[in-house]
Amino acid sequence: MKALLPVKILRPAFTIIEILVSVIILSFAIIFVLKVHTDNQEQIVYISERNKLSLQDSLYLSPNILLHHKDSKSAYDIVERLFKIKEQESRVLLKKNERDIFIPEEITILPPPDIHGPTATVNEIMLKGQHSSVYYRFKLGSF
Repeated sequence: MKALLPVKILRPAFTIIEILVSVIILSFAIIFVLKVHTDNQEQIVYISERNKLSLQDSLYLSPNILLHHKDSKSAYDIVERLFKIKEQESRVLLKKNERDIFIPEEITILPPPDIHGPTATVNEIMLKGQHSSVYYRFKLGSF
């Protein structure tokens, strides 16, 4: 009696063309992911810089800011009358932070003639610089 040897079944393997196509597809996917990551990184840097400057802009929103139309002022110039700043280092930092200030004409909002309601005035405050900002000051009048 003859012993039966197990028959080896050959599996079809990937061809070199199929492997190259899959490598190319993976390369394009990786390039796309890296581009999206780079774009997101740039946006993160922009947003963090913008937020940092927004915090610094709050120094310019004092009650007397409306007097400085078309002026270029440092934060120190704006807050020196409001606060007593003793530390020299703080003064230097405030003097480095400089913005151009532009304030368009005040807008008055009146209620319709047949309705008695409050009036409002709106002032737009534009701070020009590396990351320009616009702020609005609203003031309600009497009824």
